[in-house]
Amino acid sequence: MKTRTLKDHVAVITLGCSKNLVDSENIVTQLKGNDVNAFHENETTDANIVIVNTCGFIDLAKEESINTILANVERKKSGEIDKLYVTGCLSQRYKEDLERDIPEVDAYFGTMDMPALLARFDADYQHELIGERLIATLPHYAYLKISEGCNRTCSFCAIPLMRGKHKSRTIESLVTEAQQLARHGTKELILIAQELTYYGLDLYKRRALSDLLKALSEVSQIEWIRLHYAYPTKFPIDVLDTMYLLPKVCAYLDIPLQHANDAVLDRMRRHITQKEMRALLRIARDRVPGICIRTTMLVGFPGETEEEFEDLCRFVQEIRFDRLGVFQYSHEEDTSAYNLEDDVSPDTKALRANRLMEIQREISLGKNKLLIGNQITVLIDRKEGGYFVGRTEFDSPDVDNEVLIDAAQSYVRIGDFVIVEITDAEDFDLFAIPVVG
Repeated sequence: MKTRTLKDHVAVITLGCSKNLVDSENIVTQLKGNDVNAFHENETTDANIVIVNTCGFIDLAKEESINTILANVERKKSGEIDKLYVTGCLSQRYKEDLERDIPEVDAYFGTMDMPALLARFDADYQHELIGERLIATLPHYAYLKISEGCNRTCSFCAIPLMRGKHKSRTIESLVTEAQQLARHGTKELILIAQELTYYGLDLYKRRALSDLLKALSEVSQIEWIRLHYAYPTKFPIDVLDTMYLLPKVCAYLDIPLQHANDAVLDRMRRHITQKEMRALLRIARDRVPGICIRTTMLVGFPGETEEEFEDLCRFVQEIRFDRLGVFQYSHEEDTSAYNLEDDVSPDTKALRANRLMEIQREISLGKNKLLIGNQITVLIDRKEGGYFVGRTEFDSPDVDNEVLIDAAQSYVRIGDFVIVEITDAEDFDLFAIPVVG
């Protein structure tokens, strides 16, 4: 093992979801805690060592990961970098294949191999650094991963293969981390996991998401708490009551439903019916008036007929989700769906995805136009081009609507909460002016 030198400069490249981003943040934190000069990719351009944190969720993500690895292999061959390490979901799932096919990488590590990765830098894993995470996002918001792994058995999903069984973190450890983040300027916590609503079952023998929300709400500097990735089956209704009662918990719920046709849901092993989903959504809107419901749908699942897809379209049109994303089915080996014939053509998958998003585009435009003339609180994320760009309580970074404020006409500070009046609306953007006084 080669001992690191003082000149070593380590860049961590993150691919995939926000859960991967948190893992990268922890890698950087651990390396810095061991006096290693480590940074996130967007913070440095002169690294001589690169760590690629990969995603292996679907074909497009795997392709991006492979291309990123190969690009850095070329950098290594040209002498631009000295060492290249690969970690994350793709490496966890295909380590032997990658070692055989891309041997130029110095070492591959899985999702649970951080101590071994750190050892490459003569660094020790320090448990006391868990609550001292150095975030890669803008300082006023941060992702808080409350658990790892997943016990669900969805037939299309490879996450349990890469992340293992569900394992909750303690409420105390999460509060400690939230306090540390708040001390460094975080105002919004975005709670993430493979499955939020399963939280606590392993530690406390009950679903404890509401208890966690109450504890996090006590952190004085935190002003928004947002929920991502809630599984609909056996959804803990008390979470909705907690959302309604606690002002800091955003009236926002990301609840991926994946489909609406009962036959497809059965093939997906989602353990829920359309009738049950409708009932849950009705309860959510009753318990939390004005709640923003975000979902994702998966089109082109094996055997999906035109009739089944039309059932999904009707469901989306009738429910009128506030936010919606669409994925095209990816045939993933070692999942139970891999035993089914991937019989929906790529062209048909793309057409169905586009049609579903066109339906949502019209819904979003209609909902946004209703906001014209209203006043609403916005968190300012950044300045881009001629606009300050912010988000409402009903919008998460990178995936949802944005509020644009003309920088030539108004000035606002990044990281501040600002009351604005909506002056115009497009399908996925709002335009606003600050309310003075």
